[in-house]
Amino acid sequence: MGTHRRPKPPSRARITTLGIAAGAVTLLPTQSQAAPAPSVDEVRKQVAKLYEEAEAPTEAYNGIREQQQKLQDDVDSAQEHLARKQQEINELREKAGPLAAAQYRTGGIDPTVQLFLSSDPDDYLEQAEILGRTGDRQSAALRALQGKQRELAQERADAAERLTVLKEARAKAAQKKNEVQTKLTKARKLLNSLTAEQRAGLAAAQDREDTATGTSDATASYNGPASGRAKTAIEFAYAQLGKPYEWGSTGPNSFDCSGLVGASWRSAGVSLPRTVKQMYDAGRKVTKADLQPGDIIYWYNDTQHNGLYIGDGKAIHAPRTGKNIEIAPLDSMPFYAASRP
Repeated sequence: MGTHRRPKPPSRARITTLGIAAGAVTLLPTQSQAAPAPSVDEVRKQVAKLYEEAEAPTEAYNGIREQQQKLQDDVDSAQEHLARKQQEINELREKAGPLAAAQYRTGGIDPTVQLFLSSDPDDYLEQAEILGRTGDRQSAALRALQGKQRELAQERADAAERLTVLKEARAKAAQKKNEVQTKLTKARKLLNSLTAEQRAGLAAAQDREDTATGTSDATASYNGPASGRAKTAIEFAYAQLGKPYEWGSTGPNSFDCSGLVGASWRSAGVSLPRTVKQMYDAGRKVTKADLQPGDIIYWYNDTQHNGLYIGDGKAIHAPRTGKNIEIAPLDSMPFYAASRP
């Protein structure tokens, strides 16, 4: 017969040792520890990059919104036309008379067949004579009614298709809007991670950079060599100096980059497309060496950022979120191309 021994409980010393060991483990550095806060300069660079990355989806959003407005206009026009078409059909039904309208709705057999099958042949000739006088008018009315009904069905299908495309455009616009807002939210969080003293230092550094690269002085006036429509466009842009950048805006109180360019040339009677890409595709390309005041400057690429050349190696543009419309050296950003409206 075997003996059963109870296991000894751990000694107080062993418990203490284990506790110390466990405590020591929790004191070891882990991967979940917070990373050191970025420096002011790192925050500045990250914020600038996020603002730069927000420009391309902003322009994509602008283009989709323009398309969306056109689609909305088409849908509204189609709905108005459908209402008029339905009214025409209602009027034709009234003209067709109760018999023709009932025939059209129920798909009943031809009245001549009904007469032929009549159980009272004495009335056949009299009814046939009446039918002869009314048949032509009713047939013409029915044909017109059927034609309008087919047109209405086709137009309803077309309107439904336009509405589907409009819904898709709305979804795309919402996606691009979310993409822009996500980047701007990240930039705000980075800025909010700084202390008040650090934010003040960042603002001072930004002021020094603005002073070195350009001016947003709203009292400045254009006195360059431009003339005609180009001068009108530039003077309009000068009048906007100091107004804030706002993505998706075309004025009058704020602008994004293509919004400012479009509004400036529109003041001179020239209609430009809405987005950077569309302006680039539509304009006549000019080399950097052949630039004239009023030409449109494209920085980085053909989809991201643009402004107006004003001469003397400078351009006026709406920079980015958090900044105001300003005059800056042409080479303050990577020059990509230029076009002339």
